[in-house]
Amino acid sequence: MPNITHPLVKPLKQIERGLDAIVQPVVFAGMVALIGVITLQIVSRVLFSAVGWTEEVARFLLVWITFLAATLAFQRGRHIAVTFAVDALPGRLRHVARAVTILTVIAFMVALVVIGYRYMQVQSFQKSASLRLSMTYVYAVIPLSAAVMGWYALVDLLELLLDDERVEEPPQ
Repeated sequence: MPNITHPLVKPLKQIERGLDAIVQPVVFAGMVALIGVITLQIVSRVLFSAVGWTEEVARFLLVWITFLAATLAFQRGRHIAVTFAVDALPGRLRHVARAVTILTVIAFMVALVVIGYRYMQVQSFQKSASLRLSMTYVYAVIPLSAAVMGWYALVDLLELLLDDERVEEPPQ
């Protein structure tokens, strides 16, 4: 039986692809920038006097790349998952277990958005040592990436609940 996507899920999947089209090049550009900054740091330490801001920029880039790449891994289902227990369940129960799992992920992401936003606000007075950059910008990636992962989980939940895919018992 072919998997026909529910009409409500199609525009949500398009938004998901749009987010992916934004995040993926940002992560790539961040990686290129990280390589460039670390190369500058090494060259300047060996040949000249060290450029002071490179270590800080490299650290901030690594934080942003890690969180944004985590959203891409989440969207592609690449995070570590132990599925043998859920896969062993009968059809209807497996469906319910997956829905409960996704709801748990959504709840965690909502909590992370709230906590990350609060933490970002608490750190707003702090400036980075070299660049004098507000730490708000560094910590902003926490609620941002959690919101994106929450969106991906919500789309997964709606897809699970709305798709015309029938949950059938395996033949015995």
